[in-house]
Order: sequence, then C-alpha cells, then structure tokens
Amino acid sequence: MKEFEIIKKYFSSLTKKNPGALNLNDDIFFDRTKKLAISVDTYVEGNHFLNFKNPELVLKKILRSSISDLVCKGVRPQYYFISGSGNKKTFSKKNLNKIHLALKSEQKKFNIKLCGGDTTNSSKLSFTIISIGYSSNIIKRNNAKINDDIYVTGELGDSYIGLNVLKKKINLTNSEKKYFIGKYYLPSIQLKLVHMIKKHANTSMDISDGLFADIEKMINKQKLSYEININKIPISKKLKKIISGEKILLQNVISRGDDYQILFTANNKRSRIIESASKKFNIKVTKIGKIVSKRKSPIIIDEKHNKIRLNYSGFEHQF
Repeated sequence: MKEFEIIKKYFSSLTKKNPGALNLNDDIFFDRTKKLAISVDTYVEGNHFLNFKNPELVLKKILRSSISDLVCKGVRPQYYFISGSGNKKTFSKKNLNKIHLALKSEQKKFNIKLCGGDTTNSSKLSFTIISIGYSSNIIKRNNAKINDDIYVTGELGDSYIGLNVLKKKINLTNSEKKYFIGKYYLPSIQLKLVHMIKKHANTSMDISDGLFADIEKMINKQKLSYEININKIPISKKLKKIISGEKILLQNVISRGDDYQILFTANNKRSRIIESASKKFNIKVTKIGKIVSKRKSPIIIDEKHNKIRLNYSGFEHQF
C-alpha cells in the first residue's frame, strides 16, 4: 500500500476529536490555543541517506529537513528532540564527536535548542527528530485560490545530482562533485522568509518528494489544478550545464525531491511584496505558474507552450 492510503485507512479516523492533527494531511501538528507547532520525521540509512561515512553531514541534512516542515508553514523552529538507533560501529566515539559538533553548529546557525531524545542499540541505523516552534497561525495545505500564483524558493534539482554523484552514476569534475554533494547534504533552509510566508502565502509546504508530487499534495483536498511553465523553474547555472551536457531532462531532475525549498501560492496582488522580500534577503523566490480550476488537467509547458508529459512525478513510500 501507498503511505497516504495507509494513513487514510488506519489512522485518520483516530484524530477526529483532535483538530490540531489537521486530519493527518499536513506537514505538522498545530494547536492554535497553545500556539504550538510540532513536526516529526524518521530517517533510515539506505532510504533517507546512503550511508554513514560522513556522520556530521548526515546529521546536518536530517535536522535541516526536519525544521523545514515548520519553516514552510511560517513557523520559526525553536527546539528539537533527537533519537538514534545504531550500534557500536555507527555510534563510535569518533562518530559521536562528529555528531556533537554537527548539532552544535546547526543549533548556532538556526538558533534552535536540543531538549532531549533517546538512544537504542540496533543493527539498523535510524534517527527520529521532533521539531517544535510557536506561532499564532500557520499556513496550511489546501487553502489555495483560483488564479493564485505558484512560487518556489531557491533552486531545485541540485540535490538529486549530488545523490547521483555519491552513487557514482554521473561523472563530473572534482569542483562540480563538491558543489552538488554539498547541495545534497546541506539544503538551504529559508528561515528568513518565515514572516513573509506567514503573512502573504495562502497555502504552502516544503519540496521533499519532488515538485510536481508536492504540488498535488498541497491541493489534494481541493477542486483545483495547476499550470506550470517548466522553463521558469529556478535551477543553478551548474545544473543547467549538466542538463545540456548529459542530455538529462529538466522535468526528471526537479521531480526527485530532497530540495527542502518552500512551495507556496499567493494572490497575484502580493507579487510586489514577495519580490521585495526576495530582494531584501537575497533569496530567490520565483513565480513558476498559477492555480486553475479542476476542470482543467494539470498542465506543464515549455517556452514554446508545448505540453510536457511526466515520466516520474515524485517519490512515494510503498509498503
């Protein structure tokens, strides 16, 4: 079964008297009365990260992806818990020291504090992170409006190339390898845009499973669709060079996820304000399309307005 089928069939009914659970159809739990926002994520070696050869980079990656769930909702993360399951090899003194230094660095970078956690002896390496923040309001999924502009922050696709470098599936120069591996392990979390998202976005989520799959999830309870101009999707100069040289299709690269950029919609009257915030913080915020009526199927076009068919829309857990 697919992940969301399992949630709907076995768990959603358990939250009927708990509005903060948001019907288990959003990124976080939110208690409006207590202004409390919580996200929970589990990361398993082989599924969410390749291996533990660079424990400091793995810990930075998973912590950033966890707080991304709050940031995309317009919530500033403040606290986190972390639990780890591993053995003497994965949790050696050398690795534990690297983990300590990585978490210390991330705490300083994002102004977050460790509150607790748990450790378990296991042959399978995994981590679970709980991130906590406080806010009077959040930007939920399924609140888009017809004719909303669709935006993404930062640049997409670099992380997927980095993963393929680590898997030795693509040949690049040493400087290119370093760049893309860095993008895989160290996603840019747009903390400076929290206020702008909370004030001006109608609906939002982070891009973890691929752009098109996540657009579908963001509006999955609404009778809406979308139009995307694929040539407006922001990618780095280095990725453009690889796409042209390796004959890789752009739509395949941006459908692989692990970007942790913010995907959101906003009224077209907010475009100047959003552009101003982008310039103020020197962060790309790019308009890539618009929300349309469900009467239309999702449309993805190129610069010549030719429709593009997707071979792969994004990642989905299967059980």
